[in-house]
Amino acid sequence: MERLISKTKGDRWIWLIVILLSVWSLLAVYSATGTLAYKKGVASEQFLIKHLVMIIGGIALMYFSHLLDYRYYAGISKILMVITIPLLAYTLLFGANVNEASRWVTIPIINQTFQTSDLAKLALITFLARSLSRKQENIKDVKKAFLPIMGSVCGVFVLIALANLSTALMLFGVSILLLIIGRISIKQISIVCLAGLILLSGVMLLGPRRKTYISRIETFLHPEKANPDKSFQANQAKIAIATGGVFGKGPGNSTQRNYLPHPYSDFVFALIIEEYGMIGGVGLVLLYLVFLYRCVLIVTQSPKAFGALLAAGLSFSLTIQAFANMAVAVGLGPVTGVPLPLVSMGGTSILFTSVAFGIILSVSRDNDEKKEKSQEKVIVGEISALA
Repeated sequence: MERLISKTKGDRWIWLIVILLSVWSLLAVYSATGTLAYKKGVASEQFLIKHLVMIIGGIALMYFSHLLDYRYYAGISKILMVITIPLLAYTLLFGANVNEASRWVTIPIINQTFQTSDLAKLALITFLARSLSRKQENIKDVKKAFLPIMGSVCGVFVLIALANLSTALMLFGVSILLLIIGRISIKQISIVCLAGLILLSGVMLLGPRRKTYISRIETFLHPEKANPDKSFQANQAKIAIATGGVFGKGPGNSTQRNYLPHPYSDFVFALIIEEYGMIGGVGLVLLYLVFLYRCVLIVTQSPKAFGALLAAGLSFSLTIQAFANMAVAVGLGPVTGVPLPLVSMGGTSILFTSVAFGIILSVSRDNDEKKEKSQEKVIVGEISALA
């Protein structure tokens, strides 16, 4: 154990945030899965143990990911992109249909489903960071830099948007942020945004889930005219938040978990506010804000463009996802299927999120090691001068 702790490097605040989010996740999921366990005729502890195994597995992946030099992820990103594009297409055509969406692929033998968009987020962000850092000398060149980057962003966007529009929009937004940081010209970024708008319009008007997307937007914009069944989730979440008050009902005392369709995943933030009150909700928001702040420090301290872009892209992705989930729970956005990072129940989401945290910590670890070496050189130089 001491050897493991001694090898744990990187930003200590991020490690602390991961531990706090994991503990909070266990408490929330255990409370939220009571009704689900009753419906399935099993004990709540069964879901808790499965979730605990996933969290432990996620922390293990994060630990090994942070030990690997972040520069290796540049090469890995090419392999991930080669795997991701066909896998997203396969998911659309042959994936497991859950809640009227083909987002999951069933892994043979273990019979466990995983959401391919989780892999796609990691693949695209690492690939963009690699491409932008390596093409800085030719960053204005349309053929060598712009077209390959635009093709990867738009291709992944369409393949994800056909089944999961909210995740696709967030990933597209993160990609635009990376293009801005990577010194792509405003003109070229405008072209990417225009292409994304055209593709979005096509998905909204012609895609297989067009009716679902339009219905959710109409329900959000005009809740008074919406079918009660369509606004049921949002209304129950609002009741949970309203009854939570300042201090909440206490851990395990939620009543809306019996009515919310997904209190352990999509609407876990509403359940947290109900049980822990406004104080708990604000505390959770602060954890993600502190995480973003620590990541910004890592980005500004990184001497290499790839490390800075990698940490920026992954941190923006996780933070935007967190605030999108919380915004939906409090009624500031249409209902989506976006989980709360490291808090919502969900196997592949936790594992891929943990890898993303691990990569950020790998960049942080490299920054710390370079800083230590620089300080050692200064000390040696001072000693030599005195001698």
